[in-house]
Amino acid sequence: MTETFTGSFTQQEPIPEAGIAAALEVMRHGRLHRYNLAPGEVPEVARLEAEFAEYVGARYCLAVASGGYAMSTALRAMGAGPGTKVLSNAFTLAPVPGAIASVGAEPVFVGVTEALTIDLADLEAKIAATGATLLLLSHMRGHICDMDRLMALCEAAGVRVIEDCAHTMGASWRGVPSGRHGAAGCYSAQTYKHVNSGEGGFLVTDDAELAARAILLSGSYMLYDRHGAAPDPAVFEGLKLDTPNISGRMDNLRAAILRPQVAEIETACARWNARYHAVEEGLAGTPGLTVIERPAEEHFVGSSIQVLLLDWPDAAIEAVVAGCKARGVELKWFGAPAPQGFTSTYQHWRYAEPQPMPVSDRVLHGVLDMRLPLTFSLDDCALIARIIRDEVTTHAPARAAAE
Repeated sequence: MTETFTGSFTQQEPIPEAGIAAALEVMRHGRLHRYNLAPGEVPEVARLEAEFAEYVGARYCLAVASGGYAMSTALRAMGAGPGTKVLSNAFTLAPVPGAIASVGAEPVFVGVTEALTIDLADLEAKIAATGATLLLLSHMRGHICDMDRLMALCEAAGVRVIEDCAHTMGASWRGVPSGRHGAAGCYSAQTYKHVNSGEGGFLVTDDAELAARAILLSGSYMLYDRHGAAPDPAVFEGLKLDTPNISGRMDNLRAAILRPQVAEIETACARWNARYHAVEEGLAGTPGLTVIERPAEEHFVGSSIQVLLLDWPDAAIEAVVAGCKARGVELKWFGAPAPQGFTSTYQHWRYAEPQPMPVSDRVLHGVLDMRLPLTFSLDDCALIARIIRDEVTTHAPARAAAE
């Protein structure tokens, strides 16, 4: 009998009861705007900023409307604008080059390795070729490169790093939290990320001027003293009349929902990793399929899993995706010729005028991606792995099946 899976790949767990109660309290008093306060009140957003800064070990934190807004704000605060060349991963999602384009800057795509991390040799070559001094580094789908090597390379070349941590909240490299290597770290609180407020994001940094610029850009007006993890008001004095207001604040309702989730992020990460390892174990040794080997230095968060069908023809990969879908398992194929849903690659972003990268194209062509919601049980994950293994084995080209 053919096994099928009947769960949902987009269903999240409920908001914690503490978050629901806090959100109801905000709705009852009606002061949703972060600067609309009763006498002596500390807003939910300011509390959240202080708590998230403490969690990642940053001096400053700004809560904003989305992870994409956090990235564009970090870029703008660091001087990116029309004509600025900004390096970034070829393997990422559309909001990353979108953040670069939103400030008028030009994305310069850097290749991807078979470990699904940024190609450091290509990064070095692109720095030399372009003279770029900014890198928006995407820890795409939770894969963290050798951050020691990357930071040494960038520091030697005078390149400042912004980390896109949409998929790595709770992760680390050699014990340093993701987002804390570069000048700024940007995180997402969108529904499919590691905390869920529908939309939302964070920007963290230890740079006082960068933080002040970001807060002013977010739409603080002259109310920056109402933030929970901001620089001294004196830092704003030389900046406040020259920094535009590009409103993208988080509100108290979303902050109320998020605070209990941030407090429990380590527990959630451990649960994701248990599900990741269950699928990983079930797929290990499948002929023709490559499971990504994770380095010991990387403490990752397995909220999704990626595998490679390297050098498979389109028709065979399409058959695997279709066969899994018919049995209830939703896979995203990054090598598809056209964007589908949330999935696209650098070749599809024509506004960025991407240049071909054959080595990276081979990797991207073989990437299959799958979410691992916490609503899945470990038995669900074992079943999903069996279905994928069966479909890959059934549709494998002759050479791949013999490997």
